[in-house]
Amino acid sequence: MTIREQLELWEKDYLSPYATLSMHSKGREREEEQCDIRPVFQRDRDRILHCKSFRRLKDKTQVFLTPEGDHYRTRLTHTLEVSQNARTIAKALRLNEDLVEAIALGHDLGHTPFGHAGERALNRICPYGFEHNVQSVRTVERLEKGGQGLNLTAEVRDGILNHQTAGMPFTLEGKIVRFSDKIAYIHHDMDDAIRGGILTEKDVPREIGDVIGYTTGERLDHFIHDIVTTSFETDDIRMSEPVAEAMKKLRSFMFERVYQNPEAKSEESKAEMLIETLYAHYLKHFEELPADMRRMADAGEPKEKIVCDYISAMTDRFAIAVYEELYIPKSWHG
Repeated sequence: MTIREQLELWEKDYLSPYATLSMHSKGREREEEQCDIRPVFQRDRDRILHCKSFRRLKDKTQVFLTPEGDHYRTRLTHTLEVSQNARTIAKALRLNEDLVEAIALGHDLGHTPFGHAGERALNRICPYGFEHNVQSVRTVERLEKGGQGLNLTAEVRDGILNHQTAGMPFTLEGKIVRFSDKIAYIHHDMDDAIRGGILTEKDVPREIGDVIGYTTGERLDHFIHDIVTTSFETDDIRMSEPVAEAMKKLRSFMFERVYQNPEAKSEESKAEMLIETLYAHYLKHFEELPADMRRMADAGEPKEKIVCDYISAMTDRFAIAVYEELYIPKSWHG
């Protein structure tokens, strides 16, 4: 018996009856020989962790564009916080930690530079639209490894696709990541807003604070404990009604005070203009794209989608550098 098979049996004996077992995975699009030491979801986690699109997350905006300071979140640190929240919940509920970690680490691989400003720009200008969750799946299925993709399991791809509010994953592990993503961004975006002087802890309305706490740490702890206690030994992942309502109010508060705050978002129109300009340029000068991307057009992929693939994969720094190279006279560069 291989080590992998022993681990699969351990899952069967130890995990909750509601857990997604590695041995029961729906499998991959292309069949592969099994690893002798790693179950399928652990293998997916490793593939995501080692791929190029994961490394690029370190230089992609979370909320604040070009913040002054080293402690503001990036898309990578957001991803790690989602993963940690998800693993904590999964461990307490005896669900599959490898699966939640793989989904969490992969959920934002398709995100644009400049956060949601970049996503809005591509969605507005591309005739096929653009959604980062769909692009994350496209990244792991089509774009990684020079067009081969990562060949992940169906459960991981489903969790990545359905991590947003509108989605509903078919595994409990995917549902955990869906909640963990919201918990993470509300928690750390408020923390960053306080650091940036946009909010103070005292600004949180009492009707929210009285339910889930008055500090970022209290709220994070309350959210996670509530999901665990409400979901324990059930076949669903949910919050209690009072906490779910408080979270909804907190999210609305954050949209009003942070996500749509002119002070926090003053640079976003410039970022959107930059993305739209690059899109128009590469659509007109398609021959400037890398050869492996141009070959996708020969295989029938629309050029508009391929240009979105190229731009959405850029880091903030690379997008700015390309824009400067194309449109700013060299004598003007600092």
